[in-house]
Amino acid sequence: MSEQNAQGADEVVDLNNEMKARREKLAALREQGIPFPNDFRRDRTSDQLHAEFDAKEAEELEALNIEVSVAGRMMTRRIMGKASFVTLQDVGGRIQLYVARDDLPEGVYNEQFKKWDLGDILGAKGKLFKTKTGELSYPLHRTAPAD
Repeated sequence: MSEQNAQGADEVVDLNNEMKARREKLAALREQGIPFPNDFRRDRTSDQLHAEFDAKEAEELEALNIEVSVAGRMMTRRIMGKASFVTLQDVGGRIQLYVARDDLPEGVYNEQFKKWDLGDILGAKGKLFKTKTGELSYPLHRTAPAD
């Protein structure tokens, strides 16, 4: 029984440390003048995007030039130098974001994006496309922490 109590105490300490770290990150963002806006509006959910555009070829999507706004929780992040892929989950499912350092305002990639944690909620805008592997994605051009 004492092992269970010790394990429970460790989990509480870990949770407290996690909360402290997140509060420190929030304070740092506020000091940098980066507020948490509540005016971000998504225009579609991931399942709507998949239903409407999964069957389209990459060239079709490029010709349609569709900009989308999606908000959700960051579930995965794969950083590959100047570019990254993020899996965003919303109420309808998941969609992939392509994040290129050169497509964002100066400093955003290193000063903001790389500091986000898995589980953070964000809003993102970009033009829909398909990757070389055929996965429906969109490049991140504008981002905001979302409520």
